[in-house]
Amino acid sequence: MSTRSATTRPATPAPVAGRPMSLRTVRAFFLATFAFSWTLGVLMVVFMDQVEAVFGPMGYTNPVFILVVWGPGLVGLWLVVRHHGLRGLRPFLARLAQWRMSRAWWLVLLVGMPAVFYAGAAVKGTLDDGFPFSPWYAVVPALLPALMIGPVEELGWRGVALPVLQRRFAPLWAALIVGVVAAVWHTPAFLMSGTKQSAWSFGPFFLGVVAISVILTAMFNAARGSLLVAVLFHAQMNGPAWPDAQPWDMYAFVAVAVLVLLVNRRSMLTRGSGATDVLLGAPEHEPVRAEAAG
Repeated sequence: MSTRSATTRPATPAPVAGRPMSLRTVRAFFLATFAFSWTLGVLMVVFMDQVEAVFGPMGYTNPVFILVVWGPGLVGLWLVVRHHGLRGLRPFLARLAQWRMSRAWWLVLLVGMPAVFYAGAAVKGTLDDGFPFSPWYAVVPALLPALMIGPVEELGWRGVALPVLQRRFAPLWAALIVGVVAAVWHTPAFLMSGTKQSAWSFGPFFLGVVAISVILTAMFNAARGSLLVAVLFHAQMNGPAWPDAQPWDMYAFVAVAVLVLLVNRRSMLTRGSGATDVLLGAPEHEPVRAEAAG
């Protein structure tokens, strides 16, 4: 028997003023992300000599290249402001402080992820190449781009798109949608000299990104929609100290995704089991049927 008074109800955080996000918002996010990043990317290729003359070589020190990479995150922030105003940014970014997750998942994130890269390197035969930084502490400044550039994408992919998609679809299907779109979005990187993707095969990369989306979705939901976990996951993917393991690391991530799906099949295949709040502590109360209508 409950000891709560019949006339007393738990306090529910009031939603931040604005229009709830829907599937239409996700479509707008995808379209705006491609329009922003790909247009800027095309301009970079067309005016490569001029851009590099002003901003330096293509890569994580080039501010134009950084803007291209930040595309999903910038569009995600824009949509939060569009729907909820500047006041919505605080509860949105508060998800960066969510750290509670089971020890098993933290072990996967901090130990399991590097293990996949080392396993792939063992298959490729690059495990004996040695630590790429000398002295070892030279890795510290190299960690800054891994933390501050690529992970900003997650403000869009897992900040907006995934939680809104999980209002309408089971986590597995939402993960596959985000994974496929994110993999296609990375395509121009394979056409630009100077990017690490230009030396990779697109097929294994595509499979790997989709698989990684499945793994991260299960972890993201276990952490109740934590953006911190998504950012750290992405940073692990970009870790500068991991050995060269392409394409075997991507194949390994596919195997890990299958294992994660089997272990979490009930939650991954059950609609309504995923994290759906874009704003922490201020859920958008939008009926599922309304989401289906877009």
